[in-house]
Amino acid sequence: MWFGHGPAPGARLSEDAAMIDEGLRSELSKQGVFTTTLQELYNWGRRSSVWPLNFGLACCAIEMIAASMARFDIARFGAEVFRPSPRQADLMIVAGTVTKKMAPLVVRLFNQMPEPKYVIAMGACAISGGPFKQGYNVLKGIDRYLPVDISIPGCPPRPEALLHGIIALQKKIAGQKLTGDGRPRHLREEIGGEYPVPGYGAFDLEPPKNPEVWRARPLPREKEPTRS
Repeated sequence: MWFGHGPAPGARLSEDAAMIDEGLRSELSKQGVFTTTLQELYNWGRRSSVWPLNFGLACCAIEMIAASMARFDIARFGAEVFRPSPRQADLMIVAGTVTKKMAPLVVRLFNQMPEPKYVIAMGACAISGGPFKQGYNVLKGIDRYLPVDISIPGCPPRPEALLHGIIALQKKIAGQKLTGDGRPRHLREEIGGEYPVPGYGAFDLEPPKNPEVWRARPLPREKEPTRS
């Protein structure tokens, strides 16, 4: 093992942080020598300390609270530190129904969170409005204003589903690149960290959606057979 300053004699560094052959890495690990890259170390630190924001909107929040209890123990994944301030959190779990009265406040809380930050839409209401989708006062998904990383379906999803969503988020963080076109949002200068807060209009939120985040998906429709 090399303990001197700089790279070991004969070592070659590249832009990819000198990716080591898996076979050589396995042999070194047998001798107690563990190798890694700056990218792996950086992503390991981020995914192992995801601190959620301490707030809830509806019944899904009860399941989120249950996930932090001893039976499910969210601390196993380094996400037990629920922070009361958005400036100390990096994960927003939108747990419950997002009404149009509450949507601007949720966006404002997200803007106050430091980068890198992530969003989990927990439950059918946070994803698409759920059983209240046709209500005039319910937002049809928080993804109309915020970039959602993980969606957890269910009404409400159980604590195990939330743990599965956090594991999926950790895998997503672990696979992010520090350079290139596939780098995460907080490493791209052209993407800002704040999103426009909607205002209360006469009949709806203004704007009704953030076009930079949400785009309506075209519905495939079968062509009607032509009559002869």
